Amino acid sequence: MLFKSIAACALMAATLVSAPARAAGEFPYDRVLLLDVPAMKPLKRVPILKVGDDGMATIELWCRTANARVQVTDNAIRIETAPLSAALPQYMSSGQCSDDRVQADNVLLEEIVQVTEWRARGDSIELIGPKPMRFRAATH
Repeated sequence: MLFKSIAACALMAATLVSAPARAAGEFPYDRVLLLDVPAMKPLKRVPILKVGDDGMATIELWCRTANARVQVTDNAIRIETAPLSAALPQYMSSGQCSDDRVQADNVLLEEIVQVTEWRARGDSIELIGPKPMRFRAATH
C-alpha cells in the first residue's frame, strides 16, 4: 500500500514537471488576443494578435493580416513585422476595407512595432510603447 502511494506521488510529480505550465504573468503564447478597442462600424472585427511558442505571430488588423516575429524576455518585447501586402483579403466583400480601415491598419502596425515592454493584467496583456495597447484573451 505504501509502495502504491509513493509510486502515485512520483507519477504525479513527473507529470507536473513535464507539463508545459504557464505561470501567472507569463506571456500568453498560442492564445487569441483581441485589441481592447471598439469595433469600427459597420463590422464587428477588431485587431487580433496570436503569438506561437516559436515566436511566430499573426496580427489580424482592421482589414489585412501581417506576419510577425515576436521576442519576449521577462517584461521586454520586440515585434518585427513582414511588409504589409497592399492586396486586401479575398474574404472581404466590396466596401469592407474602406480607406479609413486601410489607414488604421498602417497606423496600428507602426504602433505595434514600437512597443518595448509588456505586462500581464488578469486575462489581458498591455503592450507598452509610445502608445500603450491592451489585448484581452478571447473567450470563445
